[in-house]
Amino acid sequence: MSFYEDLVMRCQMNYSQYYGLYAIGKTVYSLSHKAPLPYDEQIAAFAKAVKEADCIVVGAASGLSAAGGGDFYYEPTASFYEHFGKFAKRYGFRSAFEGSFYRYSKPEDKWAYLSTFLSTTQNAPIRRPYKDLRHILAEKDYFIITTNQDTQAVKAFPEDKVAELQGDHRRFQCSCCCTDDTWDAVEPVKEMIKAQGSGTTIPTNLIPRCPHCGAEAFPWVRGYGNFLQGRKYHEEYEKASQYLLSHKDKKRFYNLFWGAKVTVQIRVLSAPTFFNKKIGICTQILYN
Repeated sequence: MSFYEDLVMRCQMNYSQYYGLYAIGKTVYSLSHKAPLPYDEQIAAFAKAVKEADCIVVGAASGLSAAGGGDFYYEPTASFYEHFGKFAKRYGFRSAFEGSFYRYSKPEDKWAYLSTFLSTTQNAPIRRPYKDLRHILAEKDYFIITTNQDTQAVKAFPEDKVAELQGDHRRFQCSCCCTDDTWDAVEPVKEMIKAQGSGTTIPTNLIPRCPHCGAEAFPWVRGYGNFLQGRKYHEEYEKASQYLLSHKDKKRFYNLFWGAKVTVQIRVLSAPTFFNKKIGICTQILYN
């Protein structure tokens, strides 16, 4: 287990102790009753913190993509009908995730949908919030930890500066986890999109399969099923570990949550709390 994965597990265990409180809308700590600063002052404080930071760890989650137009996952938005309209018409789906978890009668129909889902994210341009973040971090020493699987972070930033903790829409894995390998999903997705045309099914021979055992393949992402926590998964955690360990002596270590809720905060906030000294500032930015 990597250094960072151990921190995440400890933080998750700590969070679990108080889940009963969180579930009824309470917290472990007394919340401030102070009124929020005026927006201009919040922005000024944020800019000052970024400027003074020796290094910055960004926790990026779904709000970052949703704010830039990737808002089709949970609700029947205009972008949902733009990308998934034909499936909504056939099945009555009202969100992209609803289609992902639907029990299709045939694998050919399932892969028509999944390939559309993957193609939508694989081919999406870099969204505005990521461009904004790239501008903010341009002159800084930074690292990005993301639970997003939509490839936006690795489109906007060098891959060695990003840890994708929950998978990547550009990769397939064996659904049976017979191998530690993940492999390219981009080209197979292109073929499935071309073959389905305006329809909602694909030819049987295009169903992606594991090159080792022949079982059906699966997108390498957490949440769909048997997520492979193999070599690629541990490489992502190791990148985060190495960055944190190599920067643990920095005096001004800034944690920036961007579009992040509890899931990402557990994965990012755990980092500074285990260093044996006070480290800089922890700030939450909800970009949505």
